[in-house]
Amino acid sequence: MQNLADLQISRRGLVMGAAVSVASNVTTQRSLAGSAESREWSTALPVAFSKTSFNVHGVLHEIELDNRTTPLDALREHLHFTGTKKGCDQGQCGACTVLVEGRRVASCLTLAVTHDGDSIITTEGLGTPQNLHPMQAAFVKHDGFQCGYCTPGQICPAVAVLDEIKSGLPSHEKIQGPKAGLLRDQAGTYVNRITSAPIRSLATRRSGGRGPAKNALP
Repeated sequence: MQNLADLQISRRGLVMGAAVSVASNVTTQRSLAGSAESREWSTALPVAFSKTSFNVHGVLHEIELDNRTTPLDALREHLHFTGTKKGCDQGQCGACTVLVEGRRVASCLTLAVTHDGDSIITTEGLGTPQNLHPMQAAFVKHDGFQCGYCTPGQICPAVAVLDEIKSGLPSHEKIQGPKAGLLRDQAGTYVNRITSAPIRSLATRRSGGRGPAKNALP
């Protein structure tokens, strides 16, 4: 039989042990309640699916999707275009930006079914390692990378910006706009390096070496 001296416990230890026990019971009860609630919702709200088609990089893809699926998940999980990255999944970071009908779209914020029949371009559709798109080459030349994870979400809108330049060179603020979320989390000097240098370089080439209009780019 154990000696009673070996079973002695301090008041602090007793209180801590009781607190842990109570917390464990509360967590278990909440978990069970959450599971029951989830089951209730899953039976009350049946999932609806729709047939959707996208023209991705000039190729038509027809798939059946849960109506809640975003273009980001459709591209990555169903069509396996994994160049488009999932960052914050809230439309803040910009890493998921793709071109839809030539316009910049945060692909985590819309529903795939609303883009039925649309033309979509991701970073995979711009160029290949052997044959880079001029904007991709400009990012490489001007060292426009950090870790590289969100780079596709920077290059795609940068390509769209150049198309917008045809109707008048944008201001510094407009150039930052498409990638504002990406830039907010970077060092201040990163703004000019990642945004201005590649676009300035390519804009100059497209204008025949004349360079952008005065005060058009920073």
